[in-house]
Amino acid sequence: MFGALTLLLLATIIIGIAVGSTYIPPLTVGRVLLAHLLPGDWAQPFIVRDAADVVVWMVRTPRVLVAVIVGAALAIAGAQMQGLFQNPMASPDVIATSGGAALGAVLTVSAGLAAQSLFWLPFVSFIGALASLVFIYVVTTRRGRTPVAMLLLAGVALNALLGSVTQFVLASNWNRYEVAQEIVFWLMGGLASRTWTHVWLCAPLVLIGIAASMVFTRELDLLLVGEESAQSLGVEVERVKRITLVTAALLTGSAVAVSGIIGFVGLIVPHAVRLLVGPSHKRLLPAAGLVGGAFLVVADLAARTLLRPEEISLGIVTASFGAPFFLYLLIRHRREVGYL
Repeated sequence: MFGALTLLLLATIIIGIAVGSTYIPPLTVGRVLLAHLLPGDWAQPFIVRDAADVVVWMVRTPRVLVAVIVGAALAIAGAQMQGLFQNPMASPDVIATSGGAALGAVLTVSAGLAAQSLFWLPFVSFIGALASLVFIYVVTTRRGRTPVAMLLLAGVALNALLGSVTQFVLASNWNRYEVAQEIVFWLMGGLASRTWTHVWLCAPLVLIGIAASMVFTRELDLLLVGEESAQSLGVEVERVKRITLVTAALLTGSAVAVSGIIGFVGLIVPHAVRLLVGPSHKRLLPAAGLVGGAFLVVADLAARTLLRPEEISLGIVTASFGAPFFLYLLIRHRREVGYL
């Protein structure tokens, strides 16, 4: 299964690089990538000496890799949140974690810190995501359980609050065109003009978050049966919860710092993957990362090609898939329990 998902991700990466305003054959894409990745003389037979080399390596490859990283981060964070909250409705955007990260990024841009160093963006985004996630957890969780209605209401309320603060910052900077444009980007989400700098900005933090999340997969499995039962089986519940909150916030903050708010990836992907690999987080988390990366590459490809030469906001594309799916989950849950 993991071999098939890996091949799926690699295929979407090649297609995502090949398709654009100018079509570049997949074989040429492969040659350019090998020419830049292989050392020394091994790369010589694959060198492409025309504009395709620049388009593939400098323009499209970093954008596609950022899509893979962001998609994987949001999908794994969503799977973690659903396990922690024991709630299928949990995801970074639904419970305002993405909104908190975006507000952190917006404040960083507004204050001029992003202009001083790009590394302020993931740091402050992480703080915003963590603060939002901790708030939601404290407000909604009682005795190890998080009711759907409480989760959704708290998410709506916090999203509204964070959105109003973000709009205030935008209004305060409306006369600063570049800053206002950057703030609008974080609100709508997208991967336009992403470069290798953005890849190196988010990749290390996301890898750390993924590695940390894989350490506690067994504990997340046990939390699904309730905190008391998990504690009786030797799980240090509070420690696991704290680490899960931090890693989910790190993944979300790192993703939002380079892409803005990309909705519903953390909701759709874990559900789809759970049907393929089952509920075990040891299999669910890495599979969600692979599928999340492939999903966002395809969504970004649609965003930049459907209305060519114009580009649709990536957040609009993912919402067009995610909003109907979210409504479906709500309807199914209501039929199962009779209420939210």
